[in-house]
Amino acid sequence: MRGDRLASGHLDAPSPPEAEISAVEYYRPDDRFSPQTNGKRIALAQDRAARPPDGGAFAEDFAATWRRAHRLCRDQPGGRTVRTRHGGAMLLSEFVLTRVVEVAVHGLDLADALGREAWLTPATGDAVAMLLLGAEHAPAADKLGWSRSRFLRKATGRELLNEAEATQVERLGIRWLALG
Repeated sequence: MRGDRLASGHLDAPSPPEAEISAVEYYRPDDRFSPQTNGKRIALAQDRAARPPDGGAFAEDFAATWRRAHRLCRDQPGGRTVRTRHGGAMLLSEFVLTRVVEVAVHGLDLADALGREAWLTPATGDAVAMLLLGAEHAPAADKLGWSRSRFLRKATGRELLNEAEATQVERLGIRWLALG
């Protein structure tokens, strides 16, 4: 399972001496979020989706993966650094935050695809807003009057900003990250 990279590829490897990038810097626009890279991600997902489904095995693998990742993360010392698959060294706490962003964003995609209400938790919505805005500007998200789900949809381009919203976002100093 893809999520097992946290356990097998990051926490089992030696810790880099220091962090080089933050969660915000992780989302800088570069080839990781290019149309070509996104195309490869889509092709991989389509390949996996074409395999015969085994829901029970998938659920068991998912449960085992998150439990292992949780245990390994919990057992790490404060200040632990990891190297991402893209080569940057970052604090484990910052890297885990990037995984929270991914789960939140793709959770919204799943909710939309299933025609269901988003199930973004308040803690997740707040963590993503804090990442996008920084601690000093996090209250700006509330000034927009949007739910955290709508904020995240707007921030990721899943829901377009109208002209008035774009002006308000700019005035509040909100910065969008490069998300593929």
